[in-house]
Amino acid sequence: MHQDTTTRITDWPRHERAERPWRSGVRGPRADRLCTAVTTWIPPRIATARYRAAPGDDALLDRAVAALRRLDREHGTRIGALGGVLARTEAVASSRIEDEHAGLDDYARAVVGVRANDSATVMVAATRASGRLVTDAASGTITADSVRAAHLDLMRDDPLDGRDAGRYRTVQNWIGGGSSPRLATYVPPPPDLVPEAMADLLVFLARDDLHPVAQAAIAHAQFESIHPFTDGNGRIGRALIGAVLRRRGVSSTTVPIATALVADRSRYFDHLVRYRFGSVHDFVADLAIAIGTACDEAALTALVLDEHAADAARRLPWDVGALFHDPVMTEDDLTALAAESGRSPDDLAIDLERAGIIRSVTSRRRRRAWLVRDVATEVDAFAERVRSTVDMDHLRRRLDVAAA
Repeated sequence: MHQDTTTRITDWPRHERAERPWRSGVRGPRADRLCTAVTTWIPPRIATARYRAAPGDDALLDRAVAALRRLDREHGTRIGALGGVLARTEAVASSRIEDEHAGLDDYARAVVGVRANDSATVMVAATRASGRLVTDAASGTITADSVRAAHLDLMRDDPLDGRDAGRYRTVQNWIGGGSSPRLATYVPPPPDLVPEAMADLLVFLARDDLHPVAQAAIAHAQFESIHPFTDGNGRIGRALIGAVLRRRGVSSTTVPIATALVADRSRYFDHLVRYRFGSVHDFVADLAIAIGTACDEAALTALVLDEHAADAARRLPWDVGALFHDPVMTEDDLTALAAESGRSPDDLAIDLERAGIIRSVTSRRRRRAWLVRDVATEVDAFAERVRSTVDMDHLRRRLDVAAA
């Protein structure tokens, strides 16, 4: 087991601090209006930084990669079809880290354009953005254009930050502290340093001399430190993890790693804080464990959904196996399935509802949506299994440290 954070090696470049002039542009408390300077954090340049795994971590990192490859090898034909399940699960979990919460009913409605829940709309956009970045990475490079395009997918419809979607920020941002950075928990680098910092990160992302899991963890932490956009940085940064794994050829699909991270949000945020002080090893180790956990549970999900599809095949005279690739069925999905079965879409929908396979979540006649019951149930079960496993793993690690 891994040692406690206080005893782990710290040998990564630390952030620096720099004071910059500041003037509040909004009305607020008098102390905010009198504030004339703000201390920002300046991430180190890591394009050529040397990484050395902590003692004992090499095997852990290799097991994570082995889990990714085993998932492809043993469930390759199913995992491709399961892309919708895994991608939606990852986007939902990543959004929940940002305190965006919505059930699958609202998510399904948002997929077809029903704006009943703002958080659900954000989750749909996160699915689109993550898919864009990971797919682009399959070409062998992660570029500034692909990162900005993913951000555009994520934020284009945001009422506040939509106008800045797809562009690096040109203003100072901060995390926490309200209307001023005076009491912020973190103030990223000034906007004039963002392009250079991102260019450095992209060079780091092009390297092949680091372990893929370590590279993904460090890249994510560095991206969060740069905070290059006015909003949406967390979701794009977590999508970057999957993009690195795809570019390095160790995963052919989106593995819902954020599901493991959201299981202990405070621990995940603590990793990002410690990264500023040169600590990377605990986050690298936790990400490796998260990957292994997500892969194990994704493999189980593939088997569970196979069983549900087989059961449906025994009960229905048409092939509806494609329904078990995604928790959401849209009007277009229904039309395609009806064409294959030789039935009208409305008749097929009625039969599927009567059989208990789908459940309508919209009331309108056009651009309808349904939840595939068994898939939706399995998505929730997947998240709960991951949460329980992560909780037990962290407990075991704490007990091991206490006994040492």
